[in-house]
Amino acid sequence: MTARLEHTNITVSDSKATAAWLCDVFGWHVRWQGASIHNGHSIHVGSDDSYIALYNPPKGQPKREDNYQTFGTLNHIAVFTDDIDGVERRVKAAGFVPGNHADYAPGRRFYFDDADGIEWEVASHQQ
Repeated sequence: MTARLEHTNITVSDSKATAAWLCDVFGWHVRWQGASIHNGHSIHVGSDDSYIALYNPPKGQPKREDNYQTFGTLNHIAVFTDDIDGVERRVKAAGFVPGNHADYAPGRRFYFDDADGIEWEVASHQQ
């Protein structure tokens, strides 16, 4: 039996705003939302098979300077698509700036940072 990733949980400054752009950009849907740990609010957004849990604490802290230099932090979240050009258009429409475009075997990818400074990778097998 092979294990599969079911979800990841990230802390964001506004779970409702983040859920809205995730649904718009990636075509996902809200699976659940409600009160959660430490008097926060969580929204589970994704597909029927997997999701991202967006945790919004009542009072947050600023982002660390460089996740790639700090043990135990998230570097980026990768999303795979069959329509990388369409996703890039929606990323721009959401107000984010795509960058670091690159070809890789067997496709293409780009990255963007969201309003909380979380780095997202979008990859595709499209040439």
